[in-house]
Amino acid sequence: MRLAIRALAIVLLAGTTQAAAQPVGQPAAEPTAADLVAKNLAARGGGAALAALKSVRMEGKLIFPGGFELTFNEIRSGGATRSEAALQGLALVQAYDGKGGGWRINPFQGRKDAEKMGDDEARSLADSASISGVLQSAASDGSSVTYLGREDFDGTNCYKLKVAQKDGDEFVHLIDPDSMLEVKIIETRRIRGAVQVNESELGDYEAVGGVMFPMSIEAGPQGSSQRQRIIIAKATANVDAPATLFAQPTN
Repeated sequence: MRLAIRALAIVLLAGTTQAAAQPVGQPAAEPTAADLVAKNLAARGGGAALAALKSVRMEGKLIFPGGFELTFNEIRSGGATRSEAALQGLALVQAYDGKGGGWRINPFQGRKDAEKMGDDEARSLADSASISGVLQSAASDGSSVTYLGREDFDGTNCYKLKVAQKDGDEFVHLIDPDSMLEVKIIETRRIRGAVQVNESELGDYEAVGGVMFPMSIEAGPQGSSQRQRIIIAKATANVDAPATLFAQPTN
């Protein structure tokens, strides 16, 4: 009984102290950008888990508007990435070698040889190659992160963070206040001199090697109803990923 009374007294005292620090009716202080980045890192699995994840493979399907489906797989490792979307023996391949070079093979346009990407497109692939993601990579690559307040997304009052990269590309992340994971990302890029804005909605997070990744991604140009979806059925951590997998083949 004495222990119960003491525990109750501690709870009441803590509540009184909190009330004194936070006057009734006064809204809680808004978090800083650094606070939100730290909470997002913890929600993703923590710095140690991210550091231990050297590569990841995603396997599933890519669904285009109208229900047209292709099998999909992607491997990321060491800042490099390679994705393949295949149908009836033909595979669209896009890759970034982790050193500045992007390339593709698009047999659906009658091209069976690897073609070098322009610098703008390669830069876009370089961002998607990061296992940590744009937000968590900001501190190490010189990008700035700014807290923009709150924004409603499907009825949730999300935190809003903007990542501005040194090359001028910008990413606005909407973060769910309960899970502290990204639910929407708006990318603003300059591709071949023209500004392009794309949106991605993320959900169905699962742990891969102790790190949370979205298993459902719906993406497309901002304002357009034409969206493509990636549904991941299987994800594997620390797979074999030799550098030759990402290097542009010699035609």
